Amino acid sequence: MIKRRALMEILGSAVLALLAGPDIAADEAKSPDPGKPTGPDRIFHSSEVTSTGSVSIGGKAVAYQAIAGTLVVHGPAWDDVAWREQAAAPSPDKDKDGVPPEASIFYTAYFKQGGGTPRPLMFIYNGGPGSATLWLHMGAFGPKRVVVSEDGHTPPAPYPVINNAYSLLDVADLVFIDAPGAGFSRIAGKDKEKAFWGVDNDAHAFARFIQQFLNKYGRWNSPKYLFGESYGTTRSAVLANELASSFSIDLNGVILLSTILNFDLSVDSPSFNPGVDSAYVTALPTMAATAWYHKRLPGTRPAELEPFLREVEQFALSDYAAALQQGGRLDGAGRQKIAERLSGYLGLPVDYLLKSDLRVSGGQFSQQLQLPGGLTTGRIDTRFSGPSLDLLSKEAQYDPMITSVGSAYVAAWNDYARSTLRFPAEDGFKIFAPVFPAWDMAHQAPGMPMPFTGQTTNVMLDLATVMKQNPNLKVLNTGGYYDLATPYFEGVFEMEHLPIPDTLRANIEYKYFPSGHMVYLNEPALGGLHDTVADFVRRTSH
Repeated sequence: MIKRRALMEILGSAVLALLAGPDIAADEAKSPDPGKPTGPDRIFHSSEVTSTGSVSIGGKAVAYQAIAGTLVVHGPAWDDVAWREQAAAPSPDKDKDGVPPEASIFYTAYFKQGGGTPRPLMFIYNGGPGSATLWLHMGAFGPKRVVVSEDGHTPPAPYPVINNAYSLLDVADLVFIDAPGAGFSRIAGKDKEKAFWGVDNDAHAFARFIQQFLNKYGRWNSPKYLFGESYGTTRSAVLANELASSFSIDLNGVILLSTILNFDLSVDSPSFNPGVDSAYVTALPTMAATAWYHKRLPGTRPAELEPFLREVEQFALSDYAAALQQGGRLDGAGRQKIAERLSGYLGLPVDYLLKSDLRVSGGQFSQQLQLPGGLTTGRIDTRFSGPSLDLLSKEAQYDPMITSVGSAYVAAWNDYARSTLRFPAEDGFKIFAPVFPAWDMAHQAPGMPMPFTGQTTNVMLDLATVMKQNPNLKVLNTGGYYDLATPYFEGVFEMEHLPIPDTLRANIEYKYFPSGHMVYLNEPALGGLHDTVADFVRRTSH
């Protein structure tokens, strides 16, 4: 006979599963033994660990079921029938080198208890490429949030991990995904790097993951969203088009945070791409915002940031862009005039700007802005500063922001994943997959017969194509004014240059915050980001 306490535990689990919705309850009933491979997978197998919790958002408690697990996806040349035939044939001498590449993709899914199938579903990931998604998970939208310092180096452990009142669980079920090879995700098999580490193959792996996730949890009829940060925005453009064209999956919305779709606009090393000056133009407003923040502007400091930025944007697109386009035709008087205007916006000496040919990279700016005080300015978040490693260096040699908060995120996530989610990872957590130099930046844009192997990658056409094919698709473009990794005006420039009809431009929304690349480091900005995204989801999920 079953004892009363054991019976109550069994009944409690059953009731919990039913409250989570019929899709999850059915899945728990049929979950395979996580220790046994299923189907044709040879190296990895799907697994999951379930827990429950509650988060208070806007003063209201949201009970949820959390699933930390893995799904196995294969490379773009995968043929399930051929593989099953091969697997069925006797092949005792085969080793792992003969196994087609496969990836074990780690995810953490949060389902609101009793939410039901129609509830919006959001897939969330960081960028890199090759970054795990601990940043968005523990800093922005997961049920727990690690608290870090904004004005200096976060003190060592223990790090405060608190209820996240800005989690998006109030409006959507959330799925945080680690890229192939990053976090707890792993890749294996023959030519595994080639199969997963590249612009197109990375998007294909995410598309396969989403397809499997919808199958596993019965969420095909849910409103669907992508949320990508940094390179995750690049991924989202390719992925949105891949989902629509290859899998007939239309999205309700795509949310871009710290956008980069055209790598010609990267201000990190534009000097290696001579003749293309747009990066200097789109980075100028962020540099001006940074000079404003650190009080390095000559003369009277503007009282408010945003009106000042509108002025800088206008100068960047007009006089400054025209001067750069002239190249060697720009005469001495014209150069002097532009250098003086630049100095007024950037806080750098006129002589230095003339020697730099009116073109200042992100690394130069980070090194030079606060050089008189012996400080290096942050790149990911230019509000941060740190002692310069080499006062004579041309460019900054480190990012003070990364060294200030990285340890807190890594420690908080590792503790949370094991103690709360109870994910039994035998191997260590990889903050970044070692994707370079294996990463393939070549991209086959829609309509192209083959991947373009030029110097830079541009996925603007992918986003434009999916917007034209799905005219109901809405795009939310967000970022921080103090982001020198993917300057906010770069995202504006890209959206305004998408090859789409004017009727579709109303489908794009913009929202920027007085924060950096990781907008959520600033708590008021995190609150604004939550409210902006939540409103976007409510208006687009029907």
